[in-house]
Amino acid sequence: MKILLTNDDGIYAKGLWALYDRLSMKHSLTIVAPASEKSAVGHGLTLHRPLRVKNTEIFKNKWGYSVNGTPVDCIKLSILEILNEKPDMVISGINPGANTGVNINYSGTVAAAREAALYGITSIAVSMQGKKPEHYDDAAAFIEKLAENIYKKPPLLGTVINVNIPDLPKHMIAGTKIIRQSMKHPEEYVKKNVDPRGSSYFWHGINSKLNGSDPDSDEDVLLRNYIAITPVKCDTTDYSIIDEMNNWEIDKCLGTAR
Repeated sequence: MKILLTNDDGIYAKGLWALYDRLSMKHSLTIVAPASEKSAVGHGLTLHRPLRVKNTEIFKNKWGYSVNGTPVDCIKLSILEILNEKPDMVISGINPGANTGVNINYSGTVAAAREAALYGITSIAVSMQGKKPEHYDDAAAFIEKLAENIYKKPPLLGTVINVNIPDLPKHMIAGTKIIRQSMKHPEEYVKKNVDPRGSSYFWHGINSKLNGSDPDSDEDVLLRNYIAITPVKCDTTDYSIIDEMNNWEIDKCLGTAR
């Protein structure tokens, strides 16, 4: 396969190169990743300053394109400028820290894969539980097999495969679960401080520790040492409510009977 690798943690991130080391043995790879960390930027796109791309030897005989932009910028530049043809697949990750539940909406890792899916490219977003995962190699080996399995199936149109992997050696993984996204909101906080000039400033934070309070969800099975695999659609239309909303007589809001 021709695979495009990206992430939101920057081109030097361990998880990205764990994927490269594993996949490069059998597949043709291109790395296009942010020049610096862009965690939690969501589906952000750079429009008001120039983007710069550098083809750099990151490690000995290991090259990649760094972009001074977001993960979504990386995908767009790859497809529209850097690559001669669309890749067979895009894999985003491996992110340190789970991207489960509503945090999917903030994740640059997932956003990169979603952007690829919008271009009709099969895409996988990969994250590992924990801030400093130790088992990237085992995770990369699983992703290689998963990618090869998915590639044999009909193309995924407008769907991202979001994968969250426990930070455990292979023999301790309980299995895999195709599972829904949790909708439990994470614990958040805002810390207020005052600078030397008397002006207030704030730090916003999220408690990233999973609590498993939403049974049979991605967070729940991840805590039970399963690999959580969630198909995430790009089309966010709520089709179930369209017929009901057609009975709301919204035309009357125009002030003219129709």
